[in-house]
Amino acid sequence: MAIFTKKEALEYHSNGRKGKVEVVPTKSFQTQKDLSLAYSPGVAEPCLEIEKDNKTAYDYTAKGNLVGVISNGTAVLGLGDIGASASKPVMEGKGFLFKIFADVDVFDIEISEKNPEKLIEIVKTLEPTFGGINLEDIKAPECFLIEERLKAEMNIPVFHDDQHGTAIIVGAGLLNALKLVNKKIEDVKVVFNGAGAAGIACARFLLSLGVRKENVVLCDLKGVVRHDNVGNNIYQKEFVTDRNISTLSEAMVGADVFIGVSVANVVSKEMLKQMAENPIVFALANPNPEISYNDAKDARPDVIMATGRSDYPNQVNNVLGFPFIFRGALDVQATCINEEMKIAAAKALAKLALLPVPEYVSKAYGQEKIEFGKEYIIPKPLDLRVIECVAVAVAKAAIDTKVANKTIENWETYKAELRKRVERVRKNYSSCNF
Repeated sequence: MAIFTKKEALEYHSNGRKGKVEVVPTKSFQTQKDLSLAYSPGVAEPCLEIEKDNKTAYDYTAKGNLVGVISNGTAVLGLGDIGASASKPVMEGKGFLFKIFADVDVFDIEISEKNPEKLIEIVKTLEPTFGGINLEDIKAPECFLIEERLKAEMNIPVFHDDQHGTAIIVGAGLLNALKLVNKKIEDVKVVFNGAGAAGIACARFLLSLGVRKENVVLCDLKGVVRHDNVGNNIYQKEFVTDRNISTLSEAMVGADVFIGVSVANVVSKEMLKQMAENPIVFALANPNPEISYNDAKDARPDVIMATGRSDYPNQVNNVLGFPFIFRGALDVQATCINEEMKIAAAKALAKLALLPVPEYVSKAYGQEKIEFGKEYIIPKPLDLRVIECVAVAVAKAAIDTKVANKTIENWETYKAELRKRVERVRKNYSSCNF
């Protein structure tokens, strides 16, 4: 249920300074000397240093804290292919979240190009500008090819958040849910409904965490993905099943875990009743999940339930991932975000949810006390400890896997710097009114 009107949403974006972001100077500009240093002739000196060694761009420019949020507008939120221009409020919003949660600067770039090969070439040319690329709202299956190619052909992190952001948060939640029901990840049977970018990425990531491929069933609009039912999306072929089942309802029988990244109301109470003891249900369709929270609890009181909504427990919210993953990657000048870094992020989030929750977090969410259990398996975005645990875990994984160009000497000092970053940003921008 919306907590605002259409008028309020439009006014929020249009009142005062238009949009949600701006560029601000970071150096003094009070004197003629300042201006000469900022531009001509002083700017020539760093230019010449970078010409000798491109890596010094991280020393003399904002590159090391700058992410490009890039979309062609072909799969925007729940709005579909609305075009590059119409996607801009979302991309600005992504930059907004990068800044307030992790002090990462963003240029949002909307590109009117649907041809994957052309889009790849355009994005590749932007490498001198950015420390990382966040791909956003690009439709499947093209998004898989685009990300794969860019990761292979660029020397900065490329991350498609619609795939991996969702997968990482789902992975963290699942690890903790399995703790509560005392099940081993290698034993559980998992059903996915939704075989697009998020569904396939989640399935792939859970394999990385320990789920067995033979225990996975992937469903799309046509039913269970089998050898005789594979659509044009070649990436679905990774998850064809030999089981003699063809419908979502049949797949749910005896399943331990259901993960929905599809459409509303495709899961019935009867389907949940057929699942194994202590079922784990991640119904992530927005704004209305595959089965409502209340229907799921009514059908299976033993269920552990997560949704994509903020008004129910266990919200799977990508903002728990991408700002902090890029923060850690940028801080060690990583050349990519690899599987080990993603796993480290998921495990860090899972571990944080086991710790006592600070009082300020409980108050922020209108609760007297939040503690680990069926209704709290994923940390809250407003928990200031998230940046410390995730960015540190990602940075360490980058160093350990030798994809970092920079190391961190004192991790405790780094943690303190991360906390100061977020506190400064929230203090400076909490009541912006331009």
